[in-house]
Amino acid sequence: MTYVVTENCIRCKYTDCVEVCPTDCFHEGPNFLVINPEACIDCSLCAPECPADAIFADKEVPPEQSHFIELNAELAQFWPLLSQTLAPLVDADNWVDQADKLQFLER
Repeated sequence: MTYVVTENCIRCKYTDCVEVCPTDCFHEGPNFLVINPEACIDCSLCAPECPADAIFADKEVPPEQSHFIELNAELAQFWPLLSQTLAPLVDADNWVDQADKLQFLER
């Protein structure tokens, strides 16, 4: 099992989860974070830290967001490692809990 960042992170990019990760498995894109499944040790520390409630165990990802399991693995291969907390995107509070944000994912 691994943890997965899902749609609610898009255009928010809170990094509270990065602070608690013992294995530095988060990777940063322009407006989204992903978890490298090869580095994740399933400690579950990140999920409760996410202000957007965007992180799930892979077995608990909502069915309509199951494609994020593959997307995290794919993007973690070429996005840079993120090992420190950063400020969220400027308008993150306006985007949290908005539906249908996949169209805004920047690669």
